[in-house]
Amino acid sequence: MSDRVIPGRGGGFISLGAADALWADLTGGNVVPTVSAAFTCAPTDARVGYVLLGGRVVATVQVSGGGWSVSEAEVRRAAMELNVVAMDRRDLVRIGPFRGTPQQEHRETTLLRWRQRIARELQEPTHGRVAQGEGGDQHHLAGIDWLRVLVEQTAQGRAAGSWWLPRGVVRLLDAAEHAERKWLQAARPGYGTVTEPSSSLEQAQAADGRQTTSTDRPAGPLRLYNGELKGQLYGALSRKPGISGKVAGWICAVCRTAPAAVLDHCHEHGYVRAPVCHSCNMQERPDHLYSNDIRVASRYTRLFDTEAADWLRHWHRCSGCRARTTLPLPHLAAWIAHTACRSLRPTHHRGSRGRTPCGVLRVSWRGSQNAPRSCVLTVTVDFCPSGEHRVLAQVPYREAAGQFRTWLAKTAPAVAAEAGPDRVDDLPAQPRPVIADTSSEGLALF
Repeated sequence: MSDRVIPGRGGGFISLGAADALWADLTGGNVVPTVSAAFTCAPTDARVGYVLLGGRVVATVQVSGGGWSVSEAEVRRAAMELNVVAMDRRDLVRIGPFRGTPQQEHRETTLLRWRQRIARELQEPTHGRVAQGEGGDQHHLAGIDWLRVLVEQTAQGRAAGSWWLPRGVVRLLDAAEHAERKWLQAARPGYGTVTEPSSSLEQAQAADGRQTTSTDRPAGPLRLYNGELKGQLYGALSRKPGISGKVAGWICAVCRTAPAAVLDHCHEHGYVRAPVCHSCNMQERPDHLYSNDIRVASRYTRLFDTEAADWLRHWHRCSGCRARTTLPLPHLAAWIAHTACRSLRPTHHRGSRGRTPCGVLRVSWRGSQNAPRSCVLTVTVDFCPSGEHRVLAQVPYREAAGQFRTWLAKTAPAVAAEAGPDRVDDLPAQPRPVIADTSSEGLALF
């Protein structure tokens, strides 16, 4: 006989079976999908002394006879916190795979390490059958059924695709990883790999797609970034001892909610921009198809529309971009396609939804920003029913840069006021070529 859940009961300890039923009952209608066996389905193991439910750690207690129990009140609190989480299935964060990342070793561990666990599971030969619902196994982390919201995208001409999760799920899993590390630090004083700070669970839930790479995170409170690294070259700064711990002590300079994890820098000029979290670092990375060809995804709406002022301020932390009042060539190309050529994009009538833009925007360029007279950007539409690879515009680099300066002055006048050609004293004598960072190396600090 299965354990019976008593609605409204708020105290005492319940068995793992009853906790499974209670969790499924309380979160069944949530926008974030959960599993019905959060306490008894792998990788959860009550014997380690706790289970993860969303961003909360729930302790487990061994009772007479060798069984395990959990606090019903804690299960209800975790469900209540999860039920208020919003999730937009269109707002996706790429979680892998990244070129150059070694395949994860299959070894048991009690730590969540959710990115490694997901990568390992998706690399299993049985993943194709599991994704189609065969076998009946539940796939969850922290009680969240991540497989139900996983998006796999396959680029044209590539055998391997990429994995994406909604940003809301990424935040929850990061919060769970953060809460677990802090719980272990408090429960096991000798736990040597944990030095992450956190003021509360709510602060952890604000984490936006981050993955901590540093093991020497300071124990003090996080601080705002105030331009302490302004004008420094990434190549020299990244080799300084202790810089990893210093970066980990800042809050992300873009979203200002998550702890910083990496040191973002301009790949065109080599200057440090600011410490940012992994999610922001991934969000601003151009979607390179080739070294001189990018696809303009829907996330550029945030970069150039809803959160344009924040991102423009961040990009112009690079001395080179600020002095020339421009953006790195891949970012400028994305802006031309997304903003300047928006009115040229064909649309199709889709019934009650009205007219919607067709296809996928793509922009390529020939030449280099270091030889602007010969550099031309070509904006096309892929997968357009009226003709694939339809050319929308060909824009010379100098014209694109001029249009951007005009738009910048209207969109972010404070950023435009700080830019200008009179601030070139500290620029490198030989500008760097564009470096297309398509591997996972850009996510690491070194």
